[in-house]
Amino acid sequence: MDKTENEQKKEFLQSYQMAKRDVTRLEEQLAELKISKMSPGCEIGDGMPHAHNVTDLSEYAVKVEEIEQKIIKARYRRICAFERVRECIEAMEDEREKLLLTYRYLRGMRWTAICELMKHSWQHVHRIHASALKNFRTM
Repeated sequence: MDKTENEQKKEFLQSYQMAKRDVTRLEEQLAELKISKMSPGCEIGDGMPHAHNVTDLSEYAVKVEEIEQKIIKARYRRICAFERVRECIEAMEDEREKLLLTYRYLRGMRWTAICELMKHSWQHVHRIHASALKNFRTM
């Protein structure tokens, strides 16, 4: 099934928030790995046999390095996604539409918070959103 044009636009607009979540997930994974190393009684949970000698850090160091490299790449993808989405939003003419898309897709705000900030009803905000999607162009 082909995606509609609006679904494709929403997917593009959501790319920044998705990239942001990827970074967070990797940072949490690294934090869990470090916590498990500080508590030697805890297993890493990957099903693999591990040395129980706390002084043997080579496997741990390799895993930390691997995750840190993934974080660096994910942060770069996040920055690129932010710039692509921001540039497309800024290219729009209508200031209300730009503001709404910025709140929703760059700041990740909920619809109720957007309604309060814009001082519009939920229905009116969604009409602005529909208009913004119609006028939105990717570069």
